[in-house]
Amino acid sequence: MSHDGFLGLAQQHPTHAKVGGLVGLLVGDALGVPYEFHSAQQLPARKAIEMQPPTGFPRAHSGVPIGTWSDDGAQALCLLATLVEHGKFSLVDFADRLLRWLDRGYLAVDGRVFDVGIQTADALDNLRDGVSPRESGGAEVMDNGNGSLMRCLPLALLHTGTDSVLVREAHLQSLPTHAHPRSWIACAFYCLVATGYLQGLADPWASADGRLEEVYKTWPDAREGSEYLRELEVLRGFPKHDSPRGTGYVLDTIWSARRALEESTFEDVVRAAVQFGNDTDTTACVAGGLAGIRFGLDGIPVRWLKQLRGHHIAVPLISALLEKNP
Repeated sequence: MSHDGFLGLAQQHPTHAKVGGLVGLLVGDALGVPYEFHSAQQLPARKAIEMQPPTGFPRAHSGVPIGTWSDDGAQALCLLATLVEHGKFSLVDFADRLLRWLDRGYLAVDGRVFDVGIQTADALDNLRDGVSPRESGGAEVMDNGNGSLMRCLPLALLHTGTDSVLVREAHLQSLPTHAHPRSWIACAFYCLVATGYLQGLADPWASADGRLEEVYKTWPDAREGSEYLRELEVLRGFPKHDSPRGTGYVLDTIWSARRALEESTFEDVVRAAVQFGNDTDTTACVAGGLAGIRFGLDGIPVRWLKQLRGHHIAVPLISALLEKNP
C-alpha cells in the first residue's frame, strides 16, 4: 500500500498544528495497539517500543496488521466526519456514525472492528434498540471509562467560538456512550487543553483548568454548574491520590497523558504513554493528539508515518478539514 497520503500531508503541512493533532492521535493509537493489556512491568524498554514490537513479545490483537488504528482512531474520525459534513456538531448524526462503525466497520481500517470498550458496546446496543443518544450511555459513577475522551479532539481542532460552546459540545459528544458528568468534565478539560496547545500557551493545562472553572461558575443552570464544579475538583484531585498507570479510567487517562507530555519530543511522549501499560492504545492516542499539536507533523517520525495504515480513509477527511478550517 502506498504511504504517500500521510507523508504527503507531512510534506505539505509540516508544522500545521491541527493536522499534526489528528495524525498524532492516529499514530499514538496504532503504536499502542500491540502493547494493550500488558502491565508496565511486562513492556519492553522505551527505546524498543515501536509499531512492530520486539521479536518474541506477545502482542495484543496478533491478527491485526502493524500500524492499524483501533476504536479510538475510528471514533475520532466519526466525530471529524460529522463536523466536516455539517459544519457543526450534530448529536444524532454522530451517534449514527458510531453505530455504523461498530456494525459495519465505518472508518475502521480494513472495515474491521477488533476492539471496543464494554461500556461503549453496551451503549451502542441501546442505540441500536432505538434509545435516544441522550439516554443511551451509562450514567453511573462506574461508567467513567475513557471511551468518549479518546475521540473528542476534533471538536477542539475545528472550534472557533467561545469556551462555553466548546464545553457544551464536549459534554454532548460524550452522551451517547458515557453519560456521567465526570466523563463530560474530562472531555471538556481535554478540549480546552488542546486549544491551549493550539494557541501556543506556556501552560495549556493550568489555562484549561481556570477556563473550565469559569465556564461552570457561569453555567445557566446553577445546580448543574455546582455539580460540574464538584466533578472538576475530583479531576483536580486525582494526581494527589493516584499515580498515573494507564488504566481505562477516564481521569487516569487524562493524567497519564499529562505526565507523558512532560517529554520533549513526539516520539518520547507517545512511548512514555505506552509505558504506563494497560490501556496503551488509548493513553497514547490521547497523548499523541496533544503532542501532534505541540510538535507538528514534522515532529512525528517518518518511519511511523510510513507504517500507519488507512491513509485512504483519514486523508480525505483531513483535507476536508483544511478546506473548511485552514
